[in-house]
Amino acid sequence: MNIVSLQTFLAIVETGSLVRASQKMSVTQSTVTARLKTLEDEIGQVLLNRQKSGTTLTPAGTKLLGYARIMTGLWRQAKFDTALPTGLDAVCTFGCDRELWHGPGRRFFYDILSEHPEIALSVHQGSSEDLENWLLDGAVDVILTYSAVARGSQTVHDLPVERLVLYSSRPDAPMVGDPDYIFVDHGTEYRRMHAETYHDAGVARISFDSSWWALQFILDNRGSAYLPEALACRFLRNGRLFPVADAPVYNRKKCLVVNDTAAQNWSWFQNLVDRLRNETPTLPD
Repeated sequence: MNIVSLQTFLAIVETGSLVRASQKMSVTQSTVTARLKTLEDEIGQVLLNRQKSGTTLTPAGTKLLGYARIMTGLWRQAKFDTALPTGLDAVCTFGCDRELWHGPGRRFFYDILSEHPEIALSVHQGSSEDLENWLLDGAVDVILTYSAVARGSQTVHDLPVERLVLYSSRPDAPMVGDPDYIFVDHGTEYRRMHAETYHDAGVARISFDSSWWALQFILDNRGSAYLPEALACRFLRNGRLFPVADAPVYNRKKCLVVNDTAAQNWSWFQNLVDRLRNETPTLPD
């Protein structure tokens, strides 16, 4: 069994078809078909049901999926570790929720970059589900995510809650009834709290599932939205954003989850966690 066949199998599962997998891997469809057949011959089982509408996993394919992710993740990590440039003797593979890069994600990254020149850094963006699976599979060493539960040999380090504040491009924007209000989807718990507070406010014309995109829209046009303090702070300092008076503030849990095997070789890790726990939302421009 070779890694390329497993990578091809995963590409088919992720894209849902052999055609899209070939496009993702920049190879011909016949190559993808041949790699899949080779893998199925080695396993001795059909792994995918192939139909005009796409592919679905067979029971054997479902069983193989988890192992394929682990093996390809370990291979990716092994290649990275053994290919370290001269002068580097370790690697930290960091997975970060895109919403948390602005703040603790950047601080974690830059603290390692500036203080540990012997460490190579690899950063990956993903959803909470992606990050937890990557950590479990060994594809990453540590993740920054919202509320998580330790699985296997992992430790969860709780960090200060993320404060979601209502900001506007105007200093006199109202808390309720702003026609330029933009809804940002910060997750299930936030939607529940927001619905309770603004139950009679109607539906926003514009919504985003990304704080960064919502912020860019506001700066390019105008409007108000709930944004993380760490993301908004520099724009408060230069007068481009203003907190809306009397608006409630929502809290969202966040944490750093680490693979204990990786962390046992990081003498610097606990000190960095302690810094993140004492963080302020202010970041350099």
